[in-house]
Amino acid sequence: MSASVLLMSMSVDGYVAGPNDRPGNPGGDEFMRLHEWYVQPDGSVGRPDGEPGSIWDAMHATGAVVVGRRTAEQVDYYGGEHHGVPLFVVSHDPPAVPYERVHFVRDIETAMARAKEAAGDRDVLVHGAMTARTALAAGVLDELQLSQVPVLFGAGLRLFDVLPHRIELEIARVIDTPQATHIRYRVR
Repeated sequence: MSASVLLMSMSVDGYVAGPNDRPGNPGGDEFMRLHEWYVQPDGSVGRPDGEPGSIWDAMHATGAVVVGRRTAEQVDYYGGEHHGVPLFVVSHDPPAVPYERVHFVRDIETAMARAKEAAGDRDVLVHGAMTARTALAAGVLDELQLSQVPVLFGAGLRLFDVLPHRIELEIARVIDTPQATHIRYRVR
């Protein structure tokens, strides 16, 4: 059975985007600092030398993506697909986009149900801070794969600033590397 999994890199103080996060500056100022753990010395993206395979492989073992409209717009809807799988964008006012594999859905529950159906037995990747918070509040986010980067941003967009209630998590796996500590949680 597929699971919905938030995949996010964050600073120790909880930021997933730097200041000035907007179209034209996706992720805000200094955003790439949160993703240096998977960028090769030559600038290419891929599994870093010595990085445990389970983290990188999990990123590409998904069958669909659920993302918020703001995040999707900032990255031009990932060019119409995210590593070959369809995108389900949560939006109350969908724009016209030229991408066949981008589907707009009005609420997180429907988006997740449609994404899980499309994913089959593969997981659903969740992107975007607001989408993650909405999915947690609705009870449709199953797991969190957080890569905690050893930096304090001090400003920007926090992942869990506002939640409707306390949410209990269970640690499923921890992989510690010099670049980041990768923690997988299950939502109870």
